[in-house]
Amino acid sequence: MRLFRMPALVRRLFPGCLWQMPATSPPTLYLTFDDGPIPEETPFVLDTLAQFGAKGTFFCVGDNVRRHPEVARQIVAQGHRLANHTFHHISGWSHSNAHYLQDVAECQALLNELQPHPRPLLRPPYGRITIPLARALEASHQVIMWDVLTYDYDRSYSAEECLRNAISNTRPGSIVVFHDSLKASRNMRFVLPRYLAHFAEQGYQFAQL
Repeated sequence: MRLFRMPALVRRLFPGCLWQMPATSPPTLYLTFDDGPIPEETPFVLDTLAQFGAKGTFFCVGDNVRRHPEVARQIVAQGHRLANHTFHHISGWSHSNAHYLQDVAECQALLNELQPHPRPLLRPPYGRITIPLARALEASHQVIMWDVLTYDYDRSYSAEECLRNAISNTRPGSIVVFHDSLKASRNMRFVLPRYLAHFAEQGYQFAQL
């Protein structure tokens, strides 16, 4: 069973994590992009956001920042926010806390060179963290989860299905997950511009976290 929106019970287990932003007027959505930056996909995302005057938050894999610093700098230059997605895209369920926190720190060191921030953001890959690990991470980062997962990376969904599900599960204040990755390319390139057009027509704004 695929969960496009996280159940309330899961959210209550991790009260220090941010799952959704408050509803505002005009209504606002918070677009996030995981697993980049890479030259094949991230520039497409940036160009699409620019067409709609939208801002986003990019949860970067540190090793991708190391290999493609010019793409990370492009994200910053266009007014978006860099955030931490660990250095090696590791699961908090299969590594010790010490190992995981070191991987986070390694990624953060690269991000701080490009866009230092007093309260950096972190999204755990796959959303997989334990309660003790979440508490440890909250000492140094705001942990960001999500309200809507688009499943753009899941090729068992057609692009049209992905778009319908993303739209139907979105609410004012939703934190929405896309991926600037090769795996997600087919669906993301179809869904993102149409998703933005749909909600722009409804009077929504698109902000970074």
